[in-house]
Amino acid sequence: MPLVHPEVILHTGAEPPRGVLLHGPPGCGRTMLANAIARKLGLPFIAISAPSIVSGMSGESEKMLRQLLEEAWEKAPCLIFMHEIDVITQKRDNAQRGMGRRIVAQMLTCTDDLILEKTGGKPVMIIGATNQPDSLDPALRRAGRFDRETYLDLDFKKLAKTIAGFVGADLSALVGEAYMIATTRLYEILESPSAATDPFEVTTTAQLGDSANMDMDQVDTPPLSVPVPLHVAPKSGSWSSIQRFIKAYPDRLTEKQLEPLYIMFPDFLTALTKIQACSKRQGFATVPGVTWADVWALESLKVEIQMAIVLRFKNPEVFASVGLNAPSGVLLWGPPGCGKTQLAKATANEIGANFIGIHSPELLNKYVVEPEGALRQVFSQARASIPCVIFFDELDALVPRRDDSFPESSSRPVNTLLTELDGLNDCKGIYVIAATKRPHVIDPAMIRPGRLDTLLFVDLPNAEGRVEILKTITRRTPLSNIDLRAIADDNRCTNFSGTDRRALVERARTLALGQCFTEDDEVKEGKNTSNL
Repeated sequence: MPLVHPEVILHTGAEPPRGVLLHGPPGCGRTMLANAIARKLGLPFIAISAPSIVSGMSGESEKMLRQLLEEAWEKAPCLIFMHEIDVITQKRDNAQRGMGRRIVAQMLTCTDDLILEKTGGKPVMIIGATNQPDSLDPALRRAGRFDRETYLDLDFKKLAKTIAGFVGADLSALVGEAYMIATTRLYEILESPSAATDPFEVTTTAQLGDSANMDMDQVDTPPLSVPVPLHVAPKSGSWSSIQRFIKAYPDRLTEKQLEPLYIMFPDFLTALTKIQACSKRQGFATVPGVTWADVWALESLKVEIQMAIVLRFKNPEVFASVGLNAPSGVLLWGPPGCGKTQLAKATANEIGANFIGIHSPELLNKYVVEPEGALRQVFSQARASIPCVIFFDELDALVPRRDDSFPESSSRPVNTLLTELDGLNDCKGIYVIAATKRPHVIDPAMIRPGRLDTLLFVDLPNAEGRVEILKTITRRTPLSNIDLRAIADDNRCTNFSGTDRRALVERARTLALGQCFTEDDEVKEGKNTSNL
């Protein structure tokens, strides 16, 4: 705005900003953004690498800065882009030689001279780029100089929530895959320059907008158009993009051609679909695909789960402000087939957590030599996959009530699980959900406060719940004049659980397909032509 309409700033009597500092991790698109702004505005653009200003001869570096300023005055209104500006503007307190202090002083003087009185009313602005903003001299970042700062970054916090269980090697592989995706996009840009759109629009969406809400389609258009050689290999179905690229570009690419090569946030999202964490390769922890929409008519229980786990995960500071720091364990109990496992999986999916499902009797069979060791391994794996939800099905088989007749060897798994649950108070990000049909046989120590202290009864569905379950199960099934409420209210289905109703729908689907195939065979044999 100050470059195109300086009169708006002058009308208020204020001075337009003279410098803008872009900082952030390497590869975030600082240079690309500066080029896009200059191209969008159609102004003269002077790009210089700050290290090239540094000279071994005394006074030469300061002279180059003055010449740069004079050139900008002649081309005003003008935009100057200085890459790696921290090289020539480091803190003077840390400068080991006098030349470093002189360069900083000259840079400050040049910035102060960018007032409209000296430029004939034509604005000149400097854009500086650095990935080490804290190393700049404080005098450069004061008001009237580089007083506008923009931090360019990928949404690493959102990305971190989607890579639960990734170790260092997994993260390295993820970055490598994102590089490959960005490189493939470069191939497509160089092959099809006509596909390039306005780079400024793509830039502001990808770098300055909300990366978390960005649509993947927005990154399909390249940010910059690059000239293509005259003799481009024809696209062949048998050739990959790399083969066509090597054929068309046998020589090394120029810096201009490499400008569109940078990683965007959607590149990481695409790479996530191709990278599998080491912990998940063991088939032990994975984010389930069950959502709240798949849970059968358990609205009241969803609210309880939200308070016990989901909201604690999404807003930990709110719960900590009232002294609720420790995660709450949940015990689901009720008749079989009512959706206890579905509820646990949907909870893990809601918070984007890994899910470790344990069928408790499996830890006690004859092939498991040390059940307590297997339990410790479960929690160890959960700590490596934070955030994680551990689900114990049939908990009563693993931790039955202890009494005088209870054998000592069978009490060790109970003691181990109690110890692990107590240790979760100091380990954030691990949530335990258990399910049972017989809560009265579970050891009372399991359900005391601080362990599985949230007990939720999962009952058979009521009349409205039965209808909702049938709607959920049949939402992808083509129906023809079927009254789901009539089926739900049928006396023969009164005591059906959610699983029983799923079995009913599955049987109806099978019968319908069987009838379809039978009629089709009769048509082929000429016995039934009325259904053609």
